[in-house]
Amino acid sequence: QRINGRELLMFCSNDYLGLAAEPAIAEALAEGARLWGGGSGASPLVSGHSAAHEAVTDTLARWYAPHIPQARAIGFCTGYMANLAVVTALGDEHTEIFSEQLNHASLIDAARLAKAQVTRYDHADVAGLRTLLAASAAKIKLIVTDAVFSMDGDLAPLPKLLALAEEFDAWLIVDDAHGFGVLGATGRGSLEHFGLSSERLILVGTLGKAAGLAGAFVAAHATIVDYLLQSARNFIFSTASPPAVEHALLASCALIDGPLGAARRANLVALQAQLRDGLLALIDRHPRLGWSLTDSATPIQPLIVGGNAEVMALAAALEAAGLRVPGIRPPTVAAGTARLRITLCGTHTAADVDVLLTALERAAAAQECAA
Repeated sequence: QRINGRELLMFCSNDYLGLAAEPAIAEALAEGARLWGGGSGASPLVSGHSAAHEAVTDTLARWYAPHIPQARAIGFCTGYMANLAVVTALGDEHTEIFSEQLNHASLIDAARLAKAQVTRYDHADVAGLRTLLAASAAKIKLIVTDAVFSMDGDLAPLPKLLALAEEFDAWLIVDDAHGFGVLGATGRGSLEHFGLSSERLILVGTLGKAAGLAGAFVAAHATIVDYLLQSARNFIFSTASPPAVEHALLASCALIDGPLGAARRANLVALQAQLRDGLLALIDRHPRLGWSLTDSATPIQPLIVGGNAEVMALAAALEAAGLRVPGIRPPTVAAGTARLRITLCGTHTAADVDVLLTALERAAAAQECAA
């Protein structure tokens, strides 16, 4: 990435498969513009829903058919809008929403905007959630969670959450923004990763991260999708996404599903192991700094530094060395857990990771000397 005239090696992008810069995607986008022009020209229910939109949602419905009986998909312009749409449409005055402590801001905002009662449960606390569900008298219960937590990189215990949904007649809404395209043998995300299947699953996926473009979708049982078509205000009252983008998304889906996607997911797994091994060795060499890692098995690999000043100094040192890894501070994360949120891409190389680890070693030694 070029910033202020300098080329920097990025370890902060959510372009997990490197598809945003893939020539085939650029070519498909240009082809889509030639075929469809610019914008969609209307909201989906008026005339904005094109054959290109339909092809994408049909593809995604087929992808999730093994995981959600009678699966259908509906498209949105952003993941934020998709989360708002699902939670506010389903969360009426007869509903209780059980919201994970570390959910993304869009899910938190969605719960606030819904007419439902909102109950927050502690991070990954399945036993605590079970107690809350058992005490609920709500007619409709929604368990709402990220699949991959964006600041920590850890996975929600989805099999256990789905078991609770089955036991207590609840729906499980899963925001798979950071799992789609990355997790699972074919990139279907967290449901494939865990081998889950249930009509109680409502999956939100984003198309601006691993897919390399823009947009989002909801995959769910046909009854749920039909309801969203008629009730999700974010869908009904928004201009549809440009059909050229949808045309390019078909190319992206083919890449995710094909040999290139498989190769880049395999590369991510290897890079994650290399990075974690290197970071753990670095932490062992500099114990006085108090750095630590989260329990992450995803491309999101946060290095917990602690203090705000320390993490910003570390980020500045990396940028001076030609690396872009911004510091993340409160209120985005809890006080005392400021961090470098290192994210890997399938087009990174082992040599790139070595460059990062070398720069971190130099910065760590400098901070330890200054302490």
